[in-house]
Amino acid sequence: MASPVRILTAVPICDGHDSAINTINLEFIRHGIEVVYLGYHRSVEDIVRTAIQEDVGAVGISSYNGGHVEFFSEVARALRKRGADDIKLFGGGGGTITEADAKVMRRNGVHKIFFAGTALTEMADFVRENYDNTHRKRRKATPDMKLARTLTEIEDRYAKNKRAKKSAPKNPKSLGETRVIGFTGPGGAGKTTLIDELVLRLVRRDPKARIAILSHDPSVVGKGALLGDRATMINSQNDRVFMRSMATRGQAGGLSPATGDCLALLADSDFDYVILETVGTGQEAMPFQNKLVQRTVLVMNPDYGSRLQLQKIVMLDLADLVVVNKSDQDRARTAMSEIEQRLEQNKRGQKLLSTVAKRHRDPGVDELCDWVMAEPQPKAKGRKKK
Repeated sequence: MASPVRILTAVPICDGHDSAINTINLEFIRHGIEVVYLGYHRSVEDIVRTAIQEDVGAVGISSYNGGHVEFFSEVARALRKRGADDIKLFGGGGGTITEADAKVMRRNGVHKIFFAGTALTEMADFVRENYDNTHRKRRKATPDMKLARTLTEIEDRYAKNKRAKKSAPKNPKSLGETRVIGFTGPGGAGKTTLIDELVLRLVRRDPKARIAILSHDPSVVGKGALLGDRATMINSQNDRVFMRSMATRGQAGGLSPATGDCLALLADSDFDYVILETVGTGQEAMPFQNKLVQRTVLVMNPDYGSRLQLQKIVMLDLADLVVVNKSDQDRARTAMSEIEQRLEQNKRGQKLLSTVAKRHRDPGVDELCDWVMAEPQPKAKGRKKK
């Protein structure tokens, strides 16, 4: 079985019209396409960086605010300049893009413009037929391009029921100084926002640090996936941050079949921190088995139900750190007390923090960053020099 077609969609900078692209994304997913959604108000650099890191077959831009000729053309130029002109560019803008505009845009490297009235199924069929990202050649390849392509090859082998050549290590600590941290928790707890704020602090505190993020979103059963974590990430749009979005592709537990091998590759690359984020998980989930990560963080929100529910959450027994996010909510103080009692029963010395990740300069996120950076460094074994 071949891997799904994989594309990136986004809305340009100074454009907040996301209703159309959300509808189109859903149609693409129903047709078996994996869509990395970057969100709205995104710059040319954000789009090009993401397209390369995600190793997509094409970029789709929805523009309703004018300036489309210049913006599309600049994205095409930037892809060529980075040596990624194998990534095709398509898009639309309802009635704002004229036939004359489209001719200019095509001359400037835009592959396809969809006009108002085009059926959604027609768009999806065109994408599936034209943007398969296999067997693409590049004139040159940067380290990020090579890494992104290798991650794609690992996923492709799993799609064909073949394990990757390199298996996940039994203990990531053997891979040198890289710290591998796993984040999990129920949907809506704010994992992605919390990670984004953590990344902001890591890049500020350590001007030379490089960070990799491996995030997961669920696949629609038998179909595609909306890989949307990037849409809520602002601080992670940074040249020192490499982020890759993965679909679960039918595997339960919050991760992808290829996660272990992809994580091993990132941990063995030149990163100081590798952050693994699962999909929203349930009570029984234990995603970080077989020593997949060095440290685990369980992110919860205060509204988890009754105290009885805490006894059923397996990760409360396993997590090294529990974060109660959205602690500005009314029930937060009660939640902290109940969870603290639950952790004390484990007698493992687990740490408990409260955060409001959406709040500027939140002291709880500062403490989370302290915890991540204070973990003792494993002994380096052949770490590549920067």
